[in-house]
Amino acid sequence: MENAEAEQVLEDVAVYRTLIVNVVFIGKSGSKDWVLLDCGIGHYAKRIIEAANKRFGDQPPKAIVLTHGHFDHVGSAKKLADHWNVPIYIHPMEMDYVTGKRDYPVGNATVGGGLFSILSPFFPTDPVDLSKYIHPLSQDEPLAFLQDWRVIHTPGHTPGHISLFRDKDRTLLAGDAIITVKQESSMAVFIQHQHVHGPPAYFTHNWQEAEKSVKKLASLNPKVAVTGHGLPMEGELLAQQLSELALNFKELAIPKNRNKLH
Repeated sequence: MENAEAEQVLEDVAVYRTLIVNVVFIGKSGSKDWVLLDCGIGHYAKRIIEAANKRFGDQPPKAIVLTHGHFDHVGSAKKLADHWNVPIYIHPMEMDYVTGKRDYPVGNATVGGGLFSILSPFFPTDPVDLSKYIHPLSQDEPLAFLQDWRVIHTPGHTPGHISLFRDKDRTLLAGDAIITVKQESSMAVFIQHQHVHGPPAYFTHNWQEAEKSVKKLASLNPKVAVTGHGLPMEGELLAQQLSELALNFKELAIPKNRNKLH
């Protein structure tokens, strides 16, 4: 079993990887005011709690925020919310997917190439039911527990996907709107080859919106980016690759056979 300890990116941002996807701890080590962004895959609740305890003691988070409702981001959400008894927030357009009302489309094995694309039709798409804890995120009012962060609607990968951005140091928590590893390829995932990519192709069903979201994020000129998959990136390399992705999204990100998605 891997060491359940988050890797610090900034003084108040740390990342813990749950096999193939990241969860983010927002808050300084030892803080009583911290937030968990995303909940990883199922069966990781104990390890996420252990990593949280190492960073914050036994202090529960003020809330859990979900970038979207895919299985690899909500898998441990219910167990974590049960353990901490805290609210979970998600964009209103994702609510049906996390309250048992609506399924996501099945993964598309024909796009992106690589083992994870081939396996994607077998990934869970059934709606989870977090009704006991779930609340809609508002873009109009700053969240009391995330006052320095802006909620940015970044649809495409899912209808209600969101990212978080902090203007004072241009830190971006992007979820799957952009990622820093070619998620379709198991080899790239396991060696964590670092490069800015569009959202995972096999689960992205609106490429027009996904392109708009990438352009929106590029316009923020982030200095640091933490994404749902892959290692954190910063500085000139991030700026260069994100700009290139935004300018050439159709060529770099959209699968040639994307029409097979529907």
